[in-house]
Amino acid sequence: MSSQEHQDKLAQVVLEVRGNIAYMTFDHVVARNAMTVGMYQSLQTLCMDIAKNPEIRVLVLRGAGGKSFVAGSDIAQFADFQSGQDGIHYEERIDQYLAPLAMLPIPTIAVIEGMAVGGGLAIATCCDFRIATPDARFGVPIAKTLGNCLSASNLAWLVSHLGVPIVKRMLLLAEMISAPELLKQGYLFNICEAKDLDQEVHALAERLRSLAPITQKSSKLMLARQIANQATDCQDLISETYASADFKHGVASFLSGVAPRWTGK
Repeated sequence: MSSQEHQDKLAQVVLEVRGNIAYMTFDHVVARNAMTVGMYQSLQTLCMDIAKNPEIRVLVLRGAGGKSFVAGSDIAQFADFQSGQDGIHYEERIDQYLAPLAMLPIPTIAVIEGMAVGGGLAIATCCDFRIATPDARFGVPIAKTLGNCLSASNLAWLVSHLGVPIVKRMLLLAEMISAPELLKQGYLFNICEAKDLDQEVHALAERLRSLAPITQKSSKLMLARQIANQATDCQDLISETYASADFKHGVASFLSGVAPRWTGK
């Protein structure tokens, strides 16, 4: 077995259905549950399947291991990028992977322990409610790490849930924002200690599944369509970013474990 095949076996998205509540787990503990391409594809497929199952009324998403929700995406894939068009295609694929989650016709709950970074923040934000531990942190520190950018759709979704000032802190200052601050801001539904998470999540899931499902579906999908309409064509900026020398240097620096030195080229 190759090292890549071994890595792929360690990276999976697991779905368990208990009654009419589904539980999705991002299981890639060795990499703090960072999303591989295969994991994104599983997320997409599982959400499409859930949308067709009228018995499932609520979906709960959580990272395995209790230390991280999802710590971004697998960075090694970026080493093969050759042009700005590669970046455009990558961001389009991310949008496609996340769309079935954002457009699920049932309520969703993200349970965040530890880090929700990059793709992890995007997944958590696609959910309707977020419950976190007090030490959880949220961000997209790509101005410090890779030197890439987000898709217009991803950015519109973040701004709609977090607001422009916090998103600017995340993207321009590479800040990680604490759970207590995001509870006050309204992004988080609640904060509780790890030992109380299961009880808190169960109570919210039970509350959600007791309400009118068609009203829930119509309400959340109308909101999702409105957010989608806020995204504008930004392919020129995505192409420029992914074609830059800074991005190539950022990826190489990340993979080698050294701090990047940005040139603006």
